[in-house]
Amino acid sequence: MVGAAVRTEPPPTPMVAVSDLSIHYDGVPALEGVSLEIRRNEIFGIIGPANSGKTSFLRALNRMDDFTRGMQVGGRVLVDGHDVRRVRNVYALRSRIGVVFPLPVGLPMSVYDNVALSPRLGGIRGKAKLDVIVERCLRRAALWDEVKDRLKSLGSLLSGGQQQRLTIARALSQEPDILLLDEFSIAVDPVTTMRIEDVLKELRDELTIVLVTNLVQQARRLADRTAFFLGGRCVEILPTEEMFTGTVQDPRTREYVEGRFG
Repeated sequence: MVGAAVRTEPPPTPMVAVSDLSIHYDGVPALEGVSLEIRRNEIFGIIGPANSGKTSFLRALNRMDDFTRGMQVGGRVLVDGHDVRRVRNVYALRSRIGVVFPLPVGLPMSVYDNVALSPRLGGIRGKAKLDVIVERCLRRAALWDEVKDRLKSLGSLLSGGQQQRLTIARALSQEPDILLLDEFSIAVDPVTTMRIEDVLKELRDELTIVLVTNLVQQARRLADRTAFFLGGRCVEILPTEEMFTGTVQDPRTREYVEGRFG
């Protein structure tokens, strides 16, 4: 008796697929030959010393190079199967990719308007709908309880940690598929850092997170997989706990996570 054929499901399309990515600034290389995939609904960590190409990698994902003078990008970057260099509507691409920078970037407007800006630009005008979006995003950023009574106050009057969480709330108001975080805890106190980390763990179920950090223990706490960048190249990618406790392929990775350089 012949057994029934076993049906195999095709592997899921990665959220981000990068092939032979290179980045130069006025001809000077910053990143060379990077190829990797980032899965859906994972926190993907990127660690490495300064000038290893981590931030440049983020810039290539949503075409931030369009705003960076002298930055040239080669290779291929696919987001959800679409080549970011070929998309016709760059604004639609960026609306799917929220970005949180190292220092809080508060817009010169109220807390409410900071979060409501993107939905308004997307055509939402009704106050009731905006109220729901603002509260939801502030709650997701663990900030609602602290600002619910001063939504009309300037966002710039919040503490540094609150402003960084406001930046996250604003990024989430776009309803992104991907959230890019570039050294988000540089200007944030340790207590607020841990609160934001708890938020990121909860967001994993809703979107894909790419976390650039110079704190290797932060990557260990948060990331499902971690890439080690050095000298403009991706040295290796491993499940995070394996990178810290297992046998890495490249001794430079072990030396870096053990704090011997960087």
